[in-house]
Amino acid sequence: MRTGTPARVGQYTALLAYLVFLAFPFLWLVSTAFKPPRELGSLHPTWIPKDPTLANFRQAFDEQPLLHAALNSLLAALAAAVVAVLIATPMAYVVARRRTRLAKAVTGWVVVSQAFPFVLLIIPLFLVLKNLRLINSVPGLVLVYVVWALPFALWMLAGYVRAVPPELEEAAAVDGAGRVRTLVSVTAPLLAPGIVATALFAFITAWNEFFFALVLLKTPEKQTLPVVLTHFIGAEGVADLGPLAAAAFLATLPSLVVFALIQRRITGGMLTGAVKS
Repeated sequence: MRTGTPARVGQYTALLAYLVFLAFPFLWLVSTAFKPPRELGSLHPTWIPKDPTLANFRQAFDEQPLLHAALNSLLAALAAAVVAVLIATPMAYVVARRRTRLAKAVTGWVVVSQAFPFVLLIIPLFLVLKNLRLINSVPGLVLVYVVWALPFALWMLAGYVRAVPPELEEAAAVDGAGRVRTLVSVTAPLLAPGIVATALFAFITAWNEFFFALVLLKTPEKQTLPVVLTHFIGAEGVADLGPLAAAAFLATLPSLVVFALIQRRITGGMLTGAVKS
């Protein structure tokens, strides 16, 4: 115990420092969003605003169509998450249960595809969407988000499928359940935490995505929230810091709320109650 105490203290200290490092940008963003202009230009900035105000939020909504842009982002993110999960779930089951060369090749391709940069993909995707007449449209953007999220979603769900004991499916087959009944009644409920985690990943990825939306969406009424946030930066690169911080703070809230609502399902035991002693 004596030899383990210093190491444990060091681990907790490192964890606390890491949490502070992660929380610093968000806390500074919140502080900036509520500061009046004179405090934003102060040479001695403070963490807590001395005279907090909501003027930055009012100015942000007056200058840019934040609600409409947020609706576009929400529709694109929800649609991309649902479609990606619906496609990835059966694919992940086949890849995890069929130990063939094709399944291994698919898994390897999924890993390799994550290394492709955005710039390498944007031209082929732009040409495909142009032929489909989906340029400057939210459905076209959803299609791009699904293509981008699908490999990682497949990789995540395949790991969850492998964690489900095949003996459970074999026992259901012995009891007379068919393949479809086994998948729906036995396997699918055990995959619920994995499906939720994957959907959350796809949603947050699409909600925060900027590059594809900037290239594919041209008209202001189609633009998503990350693109609209850039409008608070002037032509000379000078940012309207107060309204920008207020709008950015509002843009981070949906991701935080979604994660807070479903984090128990993500961290819950996937096989809790599956095998009874």
